[in-house]
Amino acid sequence: MSITVNGLEELKKLAGSDLGTSEWIEVTQERIDTFADATGDHQWIHVDPERAAAGPFGAPIAHGYLTLSLFIPLFTALLVVQGVTTKVNYGLNKVRFPSPVKAGSRIRLVGRLSAVEDVPGGVQITVDGAIEIEGGAKPAAVLQSLSRFYA
Repeated sequence: MSITVNGLEELKKLAGSDLGTSEWIEVTQERIDTFADATGDHQWIHVDPERAAAGPFGAPIAHGYLTLSLFIPLFTALLVVQGVTTKVNYGLNKVRFPSPVKAGSRIRLVGRLSAVEDVPGGVQITVDGAIEIEGGAKPAAVLQSLSRFYA
C-alpha cells in the first residue's frame, strides 16, 4: 500500500519515516534479455541460460543496473507525491549489489525517507532502500537515492 502526500509541505513531514515494502515483482529471463538488448550488455551470465547454469551462480542473473533501474517502479508504488509539477531523479549517493538476482526470482523494495531538504523551487529527498530477493539471505541492492520534486 502506498503513502500519498499532497504537496511539498506534506512531503517534508514524512522525513525520517519508513515508507514500507512494495509488492513483489518477477525478474524474468525476458526482462533480462530486453535489458541486454537496450544496453548492449549481452554477457553470457545474463543471456545464455545453458552456459549460466554451469556458471558461478547456477542460473542466469539480472544485470546489477537492471536491478537498480527497478528501484523507480518499486519506489513509486511506495510513495505518491501529488501537487507538484515535476519529479526528477537527481542521483545516487551509494549503491551496492550484495547478492545476484537469478532469472525467475522475485524482488521488492523496503524504503525509508531519510531526509527532505529544501532546494530552489522544491525539495530534494533522500531515500534509503534495500531491494530484497524473495527467500534470499542478502538483498540484491542497497542504495541511497536522491530525487527532486518541484512545486
